[in-house]
Amino acid sequence: MKLILTHEVTGLGTPGDVVEVKDGYGRNFLLPRNLATPWSKGSEKQVEVIRKARKAREIASLDDAKAVKQSLEARTVAFAARAGRGGRLFGAVTPSDIAQAVVAAGGPSVDKRKVEIPQPIKTTGTHKALVRLHADVSATVTIDVVEATA
Repeated sequence: MKLILTHEVTGLGTPGDVVEVKDGYGRNFLLPRNLATPWSKGSEKQVEVIRKARKAREIASLDDAKAVKQSLEARTVAFAARAGRGGRLFGAVTPSDIAQAVVAAGGPSVDKRKVEIPQPIKTTGTHKALVRLHADVSATVTIDVVEATA
């Protein structure tokens, strides 16, 4: 099955890429989650629009990405969330929450689609998240999840 990616899919490609995947993966995973659209000859214009939008959001140069990486890794981001007994959260900390917390902590603006969490964050404590800044540069952000006081 030939598809056009509309969002970044780890291990597969970036928005605007035309990829060939197995029918079941495309039909049962990528298409229902709106991560891709079916490819057709007329959709080449759509591919160009997606690539232009991605170019506008990306960090322009490798040096800028390295500067942002140093800025992100130099700070610990504190995030307050409601928790129950034993430090277990009501819900989970999402990539969107992390992106907002980085900006609130005085860090650079981070696209929530570029934040990767190895496992859902459902407990208080210190956790790590990966932020893809550039094709060659990734930053590790330290997140300190604390219990919110009511």
